[in-house]
This record gives sequence, structure tokens and C-alpha cells, in this order.
Amino acid sequence: MKKTLIISISVIALIILSITIYWNLPIEITRKSDIKLGNQIIENIENYRKNSYKLPEVNDWQTLEKLGLQKDNPEKPVYNKDETGNYELIYNDGLGGPYLLWNSTEKKWTIDQPKIK
Repeated sequence: MKKTLIISISVIALIILSITIYWNLPIEITRKSDIKLGNQIIENIENYRKNSYKLPEVNDWQTLEKLGLQKDNPEKPVYNKDETGNYELIYNDGLGGPYLLWNSTEKKWTIDQPKIK
């Protein structure tokens, strides 16, 4: 009985420790595949901007799909832009945030709320 209790407590402690370690890992590790896909899309958007001298429109799905975005696909980031030439990629998990996002002003991936409305 005592041995079973010790094993049970040890397993629970190990699970809690594992979750704590995972939550404290950098997003570059925990969201590696999302960031890799996002970086490819950012490169495509920047090439589009360089060639067209403007950002793609938010509702131009023909262009956005060529750049790697997909409408209503939770595995792909959401693209948003403002009038001043800034844009964001947001992985909307549907839980109300904070989200994994990349902002063209900060030029880095963060876990945050969108800054462009």
C-alpha cells in the first residue's frame, strides 16, 4: 500500500514537472513547425512587397494563397495589415489569446495579443 502511494505521488510529480518544463521552453522550440511555416510566408510576403511595392490586400485570397496562406485553416496563420505598411501573422488557436504572432514592426515571433486591428 505504501509503495503504491509513493509510486502514484512520483508519477503525478513527474507529470507536473514535465508540464512546467514544457511551458517554460522558448517558443522557438515548442512552436518550431509553426514558426518555420510562418517564416516562409513572411519571406513570400516580403518578396511580394519588393516586386509590387505594396502589401497584399487582406481579402485578396488569390494572392494570399500563392503566398502560403489559406482561408479558414487553423493550421495556417491569419494575415492582417494596417494602412502604414505594417502586417502581422497570427496563429489563432480559437482560445482568445494570447497568440503566437509575428509583427513586421518588431520582426520577431512572440506570444501576445494582435497589435493591428
